Amino acid sequence: MSQSASVWLVLLVALVAANLPFLNERLFGLFSLRSAHKLLAVRLAELVVLYFLVGALGLLFERRVGQIAPQGWEFYAVSGSLFLVLAFPGFIWRYLIKHHRS
Repeated sequence: MSQSASVWLVLLVALVAANLPFLNERLFGLFSLRSAHKLLAVRLAELVVLYFLVGALGLLFERRVGQIAPQGWEFYAVSGSLFLVLAFPGFIWRYLIKHHRS
């Protein structure tokens, strides 16, 4: 896989992973919970775990291309902020749009 294709793949996976906690009531989309609704704290914890999983995928692709570049705190601040921005559509859909229950 080329380097640009791996970058686009990581961005696509990040977009899906960032919205996953807000689009369903299951933990990581796999495990059902006892309560009918997930709490916001559970969704945010799930978001943090998914951020690190997407980061691990990016690290795997970087390792396959060549030497891993050292990252400082700035990289994690920017990538975490980007992950939160990617989660914004799911947050809006879950908490700010009125859903008509039938």
